[in-house]
Amino acid sequence: MPYRLFLGTILLIFILQACKSPEKIVAPASNELRPAKNIILLIGDGMGLPQISAALYSNNNKLNLEQFSIIGFHKPYSSSDLITDSAAGATAFACGVKTYNGSIGMTQDTVPCTTILEELESRGYATGLIASSTIVHATPASFIAHQPLRVFYEAIAADILNVDVDLLIGGGKRYFERREDDERDLYEELRQKGYIVSDYYKEELKDINPTTKRPFVYFTADKHPLTHAAGRDYLPGATSFAISFLERRSDQGFFLMVEGSQIDWGGHSNDGGLLVEEAIDFDQVVGEALRYAKRDGETLVLVTGDHESGGLAINPGSQMNKLQLAFTTNGHTAAMVPVFAYGPSAELFSGIYENTEVHNKMKLALGIHDETTSSSK
Repeated sequence: MPYRLFLGTILLIFILQACKSPEKIVAPASNELRPAKNIILLIGDGMGLPQISAALYSNNNKLNLEQFSIIGFHKPYSSSDLITDSAAGATAFACGVKTYNGSIGMTQDTVPCTTILEELESRGYATGLIASSTIVHATPASFIAHQPLRVFYEAIAADILNVDVDLLIGGGKRYFERREDDERDLYEELRQKGYIVSDYYKEELKDINPTTKRPFVYFTADKHPLTHAAGRDYLPGATSFAISFLERRSDQGFFLMVEGSQIDWGGHSNDGGLLVEEAIDFDQVVGEALRYAKRDGETLVLVTGDHESGGLAINPGSQMNKLQLAFTTNGHTAAMVPVFAYGPSAELFSGIYENTEVHNKMKLALGIHDETTSSSK
């Protein structure tokens, strides 16, 4: 082949290649994904990448979170502020709507929104909530109550009686039986409704083997539970307990939300030791969920935070297991928050998206298609 013809041929090939439309990376359609039967949603309150990094480097460079291969990021701002609070953040997960800071299960116009827990309960799923705070605190409350302000703890407790949730484990016994707003005894009302109700004062959770024929409530403290450092040790065990209980409650499937509540408190108090210990304890919860999901094969496990707390930094001078931590605020920040996904339809959770999409993608993962999921990718 003449030299000029050879060069011309090579040049033509390059031009044709350059003119080709670039290949698009298309997320798989929801009908191409294997649907999940169960969802375990694990929320580390105040847990962003810095908190995860601090826990990792303080735990011999190992976390259960490292087992996830699908990772995305959500944008946590609320409708009222670039910096969300836990109420608006959890309502975004629960209802798929942006709302104002302080709102519990309501839109920005104070209209109650149907939560994913309520919808799945109506579809025959078993449902449960666990927290290392009171069960009426912002994150768990947003999945089961509808109040204009997160501080209406007694009203939130009363709202719980309106939902047929199968399992509740957390603090806050006082808001059910020693109320200031009225003379109702919600502890007794739960029993009359058919619940097995017990608490930390009567027996330890690990000593209980309740029948799955009745729903179950266990109060771990009168108000907020202890920190892990002060002796609280129920969160991983409660998660395993709840999974076993819920999977036997319904053949349809189950939804379980577990909150590691006190990671956030370490951020607010600028207490690196508290933050790290709570994050490592929460990672044990992650391990319990993953062990079940790997055995079961039909369970989607999601791990995320509602926001980052404290503006945490790991500063120069840090060493493995001996970190130099610093904070920029005693409040929340607007940093994007990672989402870790494992199991059927986990691919839906890669990329960057609004925090409301966590709700929509969970429904898609379960094979639920409606107006709230039609725009999800």
